[in-house]
Amino acid sequence: MLPAAPIISGIQKLILYETRARYFLVGSNHAETRYRVLKIDRTEPKDLVVIDDKHVYTQQEVRELLGRLDLGNRTKMGQKGSSGLSRAVSAFGIVGFVQFLEGYYIVLITKRRKMADIGGHAIYKIEDTSMIYIPNDSVRVTHPDEARYQRIFQNVDLSSNFYFSYSYDLSHSLQYNLTILRMPAEMLKPETVPHTRQEGFDIFEDEELSNQGGSGVFGICSEPYMKYVWNGDLLQNVKDVVHRDWLLYIIHGFCGQSKLLIYGRPVYVTLMARRSSRFAGTRFLKRGANCEGDVANEVETEQIVHDASVMSFTAGSYSSYVQVRGSVPLYWSQDISTMMPKPPITLDQADPFAYAAAFHFDKMLQRFGSPIIILNLVKEREKRKHERILSEELVAAVTYLNQFLPPEHWIVYIPWDMAKYTKSKLCNVLDRLNVIAESVVKKTGFFVNRSDPYCSVLRPDEKWNELGGVVGQSGRLQTGVLRTNCVDCLDRTNTAQFMVGKCALAYQLYSLGLIDKPNLQFDTDAVRLFEELYEDHGDTLSLQYGGSQLVHRVKTYRKIAPWTQHSKDIMQTLSRYYSNAFSDADRQDSINLFLGVFQPAEGKTHLWELPTDFYLHHKNTMRLDYAKRSYTFWWTPKVLENLPLPLDEVHNSENRKKMTIKKCSKCNEETNIYNEFFRPYELSSFDDTFCLAMTNSARDFMPKSVAIDPSPFTVRKPDETGKSVSGNKSNKEETLLQRKTAASAPPPHGEEAVSSSSEDDSGTDKEDEGAVSQRSTPVKNTDTGDHTKASENYMQSTKDSYGINLSDVPSENDLQIYTRFVHLGICQHKQDKRNLHISSKPLESFAKLSCISSFSHDNIYEVQPPKVDRKSVEIFTAHIQAGRGIMQPLGKEDMLTYREYIRNRYM
Repeated sequence: MLPAAPIISGIQKLILYETRARYFLVGSNHAETRYRVLKIDRTEPKDLVVIDDKHVYTQQEVRELLGRLDLGNRTKMGQKGSSGLSRAVSAFGIVGFVQFLEGYYIVLITKRRKMADIGGHAIYKIEDTSMIYIPNDSVRVTHPDEARYQRIFQNVDLSSNFYFSYSYDLSHSLQYNLTILRMPAEMLKPETVPHTRQEGFDIFEDEELSNQGGSGVFGICSEPYMKYVWNGDLLQNVKDVVHRDWLLYIIHGFCGQSKLLIYGRPVYVTLMARRSSRFAGTRFLKRGANCEGDVANEVETEQIVHDASVMSFTAGSYSSYVQVRGSVPLYWSQDISTMMPKPPITLDQADPFAYAAAFHFDKMLQRFGSPIIILNLVKEREKRKHERILSEELVAAVTYLNQFLPPEHWIVYIPWDMAKYTKSKLCNVLDRLNVIAESVVKKTGFFVNRSDPYCSVLRPDEKWNELGGVVGQSGRLQTGVLRTNCVDCLDRTNTAQFMVGKCALAYQLYSLGLIDKPNLQFDTDAVRLFEELYEDHGDTLSLQYGGSQLVHRVKTYRKIAPWTQHSKDIMQTLSRYYSNAFSDADRQDSINLFLGVFQPAEGKTHLWELPTDFYLHHKNTMRLDYAKRSYTFWWTPKVLENLPLPLDEVHNSENRKKMTIKKCSKCNEETNIYNEFFRPYELSSFDDTFCLAMTNSARDFMPKSVAIDPSPFTVRKPDETGKSVSGNKSNKEETLLQRKTAASAPPPHGEEAVSSSSEDDSGTDKEDEGAVSQRSTPVKNTDTGDHTKASENYMQSTKDSYGINLSDVPSENDLQIYTRFVHLGICQHKQDKRNLHISSKPLESFAKLSCISSFSHDNIYEVQPPKVDRKSVEIFTAHIQAGRGIMQPLGKEDMLTYREYIRNRYM
């Protein structure tokens, strides 16, 4: 069995060269050792002609090619003044090609910023793009409406929350990406792997490499899940023409990463949201579902926890949990012809057989397996029937669909009127949500790529054995998913998802052996950090769909929000109302144009002239010969055969066709994540290599006093937290509410595309001490008595911590020692600089020097390392092997010592 690794894209740097007849796009890997060239014809006024010779060039070959092109395109032979080949722009990737009414444009990523790191795989955010017209001016056929279409297309701000990665598939979950690296060997035999593009989950022995005595890996790359890819239509014209490395798929949503320090052990918590590109749009213009089962505001949120001390996909410890939000899967809308805060809800179409809901839940069963759990937060009791219309129709749809499913795979429906319980003074909303979250996580389980730790086997928690999902020797798999919705899927939904995520986070940390019980309490550093992540996540998604940040937050439902929060809620409501009334229509047009839902053509009605975009998103209504699916067997064939496992993750031939497998040597650049992350081929520093724009760190929430337990799982009192609780608290809250998320805020300086090999690929380090000091608000002591009292408290804590008393006047013995120390320093300084003796007294009269170094030969010029005994070498070797996933067998003495420790501490 040979290891498998994700394939790293061989094109990460691009330079666009220009001649009068062609564009030459030269792409290289980051080490600039392998190059590919793409030729784009500029003589065609409306057609896109892209030629990829599929040849891999060396650096010298590319220089010679560009030299020949430069010489051959000059106006006069031998004329050095005018260059025949000019450099147009440098970039990091291709977003795609787009055409309106004239020729094609190419959209390139010119700035990027690193936002997260998952096992050495970098996730970048697009900071800036460049849109270049391809045809030459001499053949350009102008159209009066071209400029307007271009403005509408550019209204989709690609520098706002669009993400990509060269090696990690962002459109799939971590469970899917790690599952394809652990497929059984018998699934793929060497004779079953064709030479065409395909994929496999499996690992098999490379006989040729084995005979040569070498070792190798199999590079595996999966086709993206196009539902969450936003530039799929822009790459459609070149997808089958160019090499796969040219195709860079981007997602839209949110990506944030925070560092959780557990007694110095770094644990990264990553929150990633993928927004669906199907039936996408703004708040009131996209409601419910279309006839293909795609719902509005559908977002897949995944929280990933991994031990950052081990950077390896195969040997590292990873855990993830996925949940979904989306509009109620029915045919419904809200009339906005007369704008009001709450337009009436209407059911547009009778659907007695739940046709749209069947499509929707069928897709969820394929991707997530069973059980599908619906948490419906829509109001149930109203004076006037408003939201209750959706609840009643959704109950009828779920009841109808469940009668054809086996009882063990029924869709679970949980109705809970969150708004009603929020107004009640007798009910704690978050306590009730916590009960729901516990039951949900127990049913779906979560993903972890490690078997249960030995500590949980010795001392298991009572809730641990009740978890659902699929449990195996190599870890756990999440089966099924929670689908949360209210009317807008914004405020209430985000709070509910946070509570479920908090419950899942406790199980994830417990499964990695980081906490002793799968339970996290509020007012701990870990939960504060996680809450900050989810609020940034909610603000970003709310801005994208509703036009404003969240109105109600977790603190609102905990009823600890400051009194100034009410005025901020009113401002956010007004901002959302203004956006829905005046800017949503333009945003909807730009989304339709960007995603290819509407494609301009000569003689066709213009986008801004359409009375409605209903028929653009309900394409089946225009097809008379459309074959309807069965009303009883509403699921895809083979879905029920594999439940509770999702069909997309089952080891079968259909999924294998979606994979690309390449035989690689162990040090091949396409699979060597070590070289990709550390980049030993270029001069760099640790600050540049490990610089990452973290959303938050545990240091932002930890107390500043050393006398308090530094564990992030300790409940803090309000005056013990790293945050200020003085009169400046309202200012702090206002700053947090008005601050844009770290993912959407503009960086101090974006990473510009340059051709130099020594470019800086990292953003600004947000975790230095300066950032921490800026987050904490200083407390001003205006009274001298308070200052003295604070000093006494500090001295007392120092005495308790270190067991010493600090006196105002040093003793005579301390003064003599200090005087000798200063005299010795002066003597050494004059001896080195001037070679002068300051005193006739011998050196021993000032101080008696003794060797305190363990090195036998030690000075500022050379060091002789000490000899290491054999036992130390064995311990160090075992530590290195453990980092690679190779654990040493425990001896009898170790087992007895560990059992004795557990018995004395916990039993």
